[in-house]
Amino acid sequence: MKHSSSFDKIKKIDLHKFVPRTAQKGTSPGTVEYIGKPRQETVGINVIAYDEATVTEKKLLEPADLANEINTAGLKWIQVSGVHDTKFLNSMGNLFELNALDVEAIANTTQRPIMIERDHYIFIVLKAVQLETNTNEVVIEQVSMVLGDRYVISFHETTPTTLFDPLRNRILTAKDRVHRFAPDYLLFTICDVIIDLYFGLLENMGEMIEDTEDELILSPVNVNQEAIYKLKRRLVYAKRMIWPTREVITALQITGHDLIKKETKIYFRDIYDHTVQIIESLDSLHEITSGMMDLYMSAVSNRMNEIMKVLTIFSALFIPITFLAGVYGMNFKVLPELGWKYGYLAFWIMVALISIFMIFYFKRKKWF
Repeated sequence: MKHSSSFDKIKKIDLHKFVPRTAQKGTSPGTVEYIGKPRQETVGINVIAYDEATVTEKKLLEPADLANEINTAGLKWIQVSGVHDTKFLNSMGNLFELNALDVEAIANTTQRPIMIERDHYIFIVLKAVQLETNTNEVVIEQVSMVLGDRYVISFHETTPTTLFDPLRNRILTAKDRVHRFAPDYLLFTICDVIIDLYFGLLENMGEMIEDTEDELILSPVNVNQEAIYKLKRRLVYAKRMIWPTREVITALQITGHDLIKKETKIYFRDIYDHTVQIIESLDSLHEITSGMMDLYMSAVSNRMNEIMKVLTIFSALFIPITFLAGVYGMNFKVLPELGWKYGYLAFWIMVALISIFMIFYFKRKKWF
């Protein structure tokens, strides 16, 4: 049936996976401990260095290999794949003089989206979502970014080539405006890619809500109640993820830090408008889903009322008949009609007349 297929699609979207906290209790602030899903991938570094004339890409294995790359000319996008290796993260923190609290936030994949200004860099955490076309499953990945004087570092839970492949290709083919701007514009383009992914998530969830809503209108009692609850829960979780993203973009838009140039703030204002649009869409979808639940409960209630109505009508039809049968079923010795030759036939005629009268009466009252 149609409602089953929609429910199966909704089950595949898992925005509400709980990542258990594995950090030891009582540890001091700034202690770097990985919090997230167990991973075994090898941590790697991909460096894209470019200026207005040239662009190069290198793959490195250790933070020490970056020491020489940092001092070379040009803007660098340093992509770090894997945050489960705390020793690796500590080395990166020492190399770029990152605050221990920021390195701790990078290793914590449950970190809320934030923006923190430091003396020589800006630290940002956002949540990226990807919708797999084959399985219709939503994958959430934390992306931590460090904006420096001549570089942008992005830390990814997994290999970032799929997530930022379009942006990477634009830079490598020298067809993007990012070549003519400072690192803050590169930061904007990364944030823009992440926020644009939210639109795909909303579109997918909106389609499922529309399918469920159509089924609810056509056949309310066949819609799975659990599917509606799952949709509501996913919308709440998505809103909890996107609301702080708007705060991050707002902070980048109004910051007075030297690393964010005045001419770049207009671009952050643009993606701020996108976050507002996303939140408004989320509110609309949440209201629709709440209305679907009210409609479902109303439909179930009406269905129950119809059933009770039919049962009541049948009961009302049989009450007088049961009364007659009870009277003539008594064990008194003297019942005048019992000796009458046509008593049995008269009983059934009386039953028929009573039934016809009551049916006519119910129809006149428009009870059925």
